[in-house]
Amino acid sequence: MDAVDTRGVLATADVDFDDAVLGHGLPPEVELALRDAGALRDDPPRAMAALMRARSLEPDHPAVLIAFYRYYFYGHHLRLARTVACEALVVGARTLGLPLLWREVPEQPLPGAADHVATRFYLWVLKGYAYLSLRLGDPDEARDALAKLRALDPEDRVGAALLEAVRQRRERHAGGSDEDEGPALPVFGAAAWARVSETIRPSGTV
Repeated sequence: MDAVDTRGVLATADVDFDDAVLGHGLPPEVELALRDAGALRDDPPRAMAALMRARSLEPDHPAVLIAFYRYYFYGHHLRLARTVACEALVVGARTLGLPLLWREVPEQPLPGAADHVATRFYLWVLKGYAYLSLRLGDPDEARDALAKLRALDPEDRVGAALLEAVRQRRERHAGGSDEDEGPALPVFGAAAWARVSETIRPSGTV
């Protein structure tokens, strides 16, 4: 998922997250199916058949979800890619013991955003969900997901503040503003959130 990289944010509660992110732990027949899908990327029907074969064997394995996400994302099926992101959010929430609906996650920093694999996974997939929502013309959903990220990741470890700046710039343009540039952001850190305007509203508000 690359300005907002959601390609590697799909994992599952049933396997070790370090192995999941690295694509380890696959049964040989699933690994073969995914290799076939990659080799057939220029033949979408056969690539999908290989992916379906993999999913029939390991429906919740992160590597399978990642492969589906990539297939949809690079095939410009963004709504389907966002559906995979929704699955990943549920998986990540279960792993962290969070409410399954991201809107219900308490708005407080998640420990481990810098180095805990499961936490970073959850933050990255929520960022990808926000990105896809923006691409799909759903700015309110993107705004609320980014507001949640601001609460969960106040140090901006996954770089969501830059996406918020993009969202705000689009909002200004939609409102007829002549401004072309969003706020200048540092590459990382809490200062990035501080530089975006305070117009971002808490998730769930209207």
